[in-house]
Amino acid sequence: MILSLATWNIHKGFSQFNRRLVVHDLRERLRTLGADIVLLQEVQGLHLRHPKQHADWPEQPQHHFLADEVWENHAYGPNVAYDHGHHGNAILSRFCIASQHNQDVTHFRFEGRGHLHCAIEVPGLALPVHCVSVHLSLFAGSRRKQLAALVERIEAVVPANAPLIIAGDFNDWKNHADALLAQRLNLQEAFASNRGERPARSFPARLPLLRLDRIYLRGFSVLERQVHHGGIWTGISDHAPLSATVKAIQHPGDGVLPAPTEGKR
Repeated sequence: MILSLATWNIHKGFSQFNRRLVVHDLRERLRTLGADIVLLQEVQGLHLRHPKQHADWPEQPQHHFLADEVWENHAYGPNVAYDHGHHGNAILSRFCIASQHNQDVTHFRFEGRGHLHCAIEVPGLALPVHCVSVHLSLFAGSRRKQLAALVERIEAVVPANAPLIIAGDFNDWKNHADALLAQRLNLQEAFASNRGERPARSFPARLPLLRLDRIYLRGFSVLERQVHHGGIWTGISDHAPLSATVKAIQHPGDGVLPAPTEGKR
């Protein structure tokens, strides 16, 4: 079974520095990736003021608007609530979402954070694929606590031999997440699957310098991976989207087993 994945911090549908509404362009760019499963961050679930300020503001919540007619199944988990709305993480899927759970990992009240966990039933795989969209703190101490909470939940509720995808905006420019996720959950990052490689540069989108966004995998080998920036991607979000094409590692009678990924540029 081959799956196409993508992750993107969409900046609530606005360009860098909130200069203009780009959610319509963003939807078209997202669809060009042809992903089966999309893990999104900073998705605007509700905003009561924007419809008055922007004539083309979508009537639907952003995850509905982005998924329309392409991804039949979608889930949303609010992380930050305010008097005029909320935003959070979302997962869009071509396959059935069997269950979803939004784990609140907020450490500071002014910086809401969460992990959206979905179990997705992919045809041809004996076990559901567990997908988690994450958006970690800007502060290192908070990120450590949030990663620890994520690992503890996955160890508690996800079978050790189940395929697992954890992707999103880690804000982890010093790359502290790799060791913990590899040791505790047997995960490897799609862009750092070969010795000596590091996660991709994804921020800022115009000229990526920082390695903030990640796709961690268990039970898959990597066939292709790409950072999408420049050209048609310029001016859409402050983050560049990442995509990966992966192949499930099958084992007779037991679905998918965890295994290191292998990839190429």
